[in-house]
Amino acid sequence: MDEPARKTRTMSTAIYSHPDCLRHDMGDWHPESPSRLQAIDDQLILARIDGLLEQRSAPLADLADVLRNHTPGAVALVRDHVPAEGDYYPLDGDTILCHHSYQAALRAAGAAVAATDAVIAGEVDNAFCSIRPPGHHATPTEAMGFCFFNNVAIAARHAMEVHGLERVAIVDFDVHHGNGTADAFRNDPRVLMVSLFQHPFYPYSDPEPITATSVNVPVPAMCDGEAVRKLVTELWLPALHAHRPQMIFVSAGFDGHREDDMGGIGLVEADYAWITRQVMAVANQHAQGRIVSCLEGGYALSALGRSVVAHLKVLAELE
Repeated sequence: MDEPARKTRTMSTAIYSHPDCLRHDMGDWHPESPSRLQAIDDQLILARIDGLLEQRSAPLADLADVLRNHTPGAVALVRDHVPAEGDYYPLDGDTILCHHSYQAALRAAGAAVAATDAVIAGEVDNAFCSIRPPGHHATPTEAMGFCFFNNVAIAARHAMEVHGLERVAIVDFDVHHGNGTADAFRNDPRVLMVSLFQHPFYPYSDPEPITATSVNVPVPAMCDGEAVRKLVTELWLPALHAHRPQMIFVSAGFDGHREDDMGGIGLVEADYAWITRQVMAVANQHAQGRIVSCLEGGYALSALGRSVVAHLKVLAELE
């Protein structure tokens, strides 16, 4: 089959972010810090691709967007405990509110929703949301694991409930299991989630059987790129092609990089680029190329920035 006509030109890739995402601060000791986004910006400039991406400002998510995936109680837990400027309010030991956290969380979710709208409308081919706080640990009922609202889950529900898509897929390559995303769509046949995650490791999810809509694969510490590529080829790709998603969302966590001591998986930039190419091939075949990728983990700053560059070079066809 010939490649679609849209693939004969350079891809149009948008990057969504907002200064509010830098104002969320959980303390100088915390690895999920504003410097993560600054490191990404620095590497985009160093790689000379910042000017080749369409820079877009993330809007605030409407409360209705968030409530499609989260209970009113989960929203209130974040909104109603925002502390005074300079103070902190811990929701758990490592998920901490500052005065700007609720606003930042709405920007992060708003970026994912706006990117979904833009990609479905054909304004851009695909999009990356350079956002924080991350989202994939946030369950429908509680914040946890650095995450307040589940950005990818909110965007996927928006695609289905607002735009009427019948099938979507979520790809999660963070070193930690996206337990919040799995919980959100556990009984939803419209949503296929494929992931890999170090096990045993936070959030200490029990491995589950592989099904037609859940291919969440635990891997041991020290798993390398060759092993990851094998499981993607043998497990993820058949499931993705069978599901025929009309849009793909990516929980793009780069803490599986071999330089990141938050985890113990040995991936490098070339592995993230390879995974992205596989996801793009599925999207081109089934989903009109539609991909929205959202930043999750990644705490070794140089490795994070370089890995995002590798991811974006594939999305924008700048390799």
